[in-house]
Amino acid sequence: MRFLSGTVPGHELTYSDVFMVPSRSAVGSRLDVDLATSDGSGATIPIVAANMTAVSGRRMAETAARRGGLAILPQDIPVEVVADVIAWVKSRDPVVETALTLAPADTAGEALSLLPKRAHGAVVVVRGGRPVGVVTEADCQGVDRFTQLSQVMSADPFTLPAGIPPEQAFALLHDGRHRLAPVTDASGRCLGIMTRTGALRATLYSPAVDAAGRLRVGAALGVNGDVAAKAKLLLDAGADLLVVDTAHGHQEKMISALRAVRGLDPGVPVVAGNVVTAAGVADLVAAGADIVKVGVGPGAMCTTRMLTGVGRPQFSAVLECAAQARRLGAFVWADGGVRHPRDVALALAAGASNVMIGSWFAGTFESPGDAFRSPDGRLYKESFGMASARAVRLRAASDSAFERARKELFEEGISSARMYLDPDRPGVEDLIDMIVAGLRSACSYAGARDLAEFAERAVVGVQSASGFGEGMPVATSW
Repeated sequence: MRFLSGTVPGHELTYSDVFMVPSRSAVGSRLDVDLATSDGSGATIPIVAANMTAVSGRRMAETAARRGGLAILPQDIPVEVVADVIAWVKSRDPVVETALTLAPADTAGEALSLLPKRAHGAVVVVRGGRPVGVVTEADCQGVDRFTQLSQVMSADPFTLPAGIPPEQAFALLHDGRHRLAPVTDASGRCLGIMTRTGALRATLYSPAVDAAGRLRVGAALGVNGDVAAKAKLLLDAGADLLVVDTAHGHQEKMISALRAVRGLDPGVPVVAGNVVTAAGVADLVAAGADIVKVGVGPGAMCTTRMLTGVGRPQFSAVLECAAQARRLGAFVWADGGVRHPRDVALALAAGASNVMIGSWFAGTFESPGDAFRSPDGRLYKESFGMASARAVRLRAASDSAFERARKELFEEGISSARMYLDPDRPGVEDLIDMIVAGLRSACSYAGARDLAEFAERAVVGVQSASGFGEGMPVATSW
């Protein structure tokens, strides 16, 4: 990447401070761009769901990996639960989505409580494992919540056979005017569900899978306690990446933790962070990190900069850290501060191999937790920072009440925030579609056929706040 002015600005830059200039391009179509990363993570698109309790759980991990991204399970989850989630994710089909299932005698109220868990918007009613009906939110409107599903379901649903090519599945759904259909095995048992959009996506994305063809998932651990023992448990559970994570990654505890993990000869990429300087990258790579997470304070749930004054504008941090990582044969992930698809493109132009997304993904069907409805009828989920009093309380559950109270006094994060689901893009796949479309176009504007070329060819300029505002769409006349 180079700056349009020819010189590196003397001041620090956020994503909003910069823009990318189009270059002469021989890329004929955005679909010709290869978005696979080269950092060993196995991702086929450069998107990672952050290791936040309100972001990454089993549904997020499954869905992100099916579309080529990754999710990192948070460090606060007990190891035995993480092992169960990893096993569950790896048992999911790389193409067919997991169905929500209930029995005919279950109620409309139970269906309504399940529907916000998945973006496909349907519950498959099964008897003896075989689909006998499909229920949507529209079917449950205007009926008593205790009404049995057998009375409101669309009976004898159209089904698709397991192993059907996605293009053929789309044609059958389209020609039959079906939005979705249960997928069944040879004996008629429900294996999952496929939507028209899901069939299309299966032709556009390559899932992130391990050597055995199973979906990939990462797991995080902290720098306190017996780090090596926990890392070994996560490796034994089948984690495809280990993320050694703490807010201030350039510290002695992190160095010791990394050495302990590297001493296990893990056989999977080791990610560590967070840092914002070349010196931080050098120390973490020397201690055993393959990938370094970059970002202090840019996240939506983070109050570190306002409380402490510590941090660094994210574009400049990624630019410097990525350059140092390249010199050392390592990689960086840009972690935080992403609010638009353009930010993902700019982070990759600055040299990141993957971009971590947190709060943006918290407001989706696939994030953990229940969906709530605000007084004005909007769906939302609760999010919170990983250094907030709420997260500290969860992390210190085994401590005494006195010790928990002491720790909760010193928080650096928001404990409760409403992340509203976008009615037009309520699922994480909808957001991934938007991000990937923008990123593919950005690559074609730069004349790049892959991410390595993009980081090399991108030309970036510096703009004022009015320049950023000029690029914002206007939904109504002025």
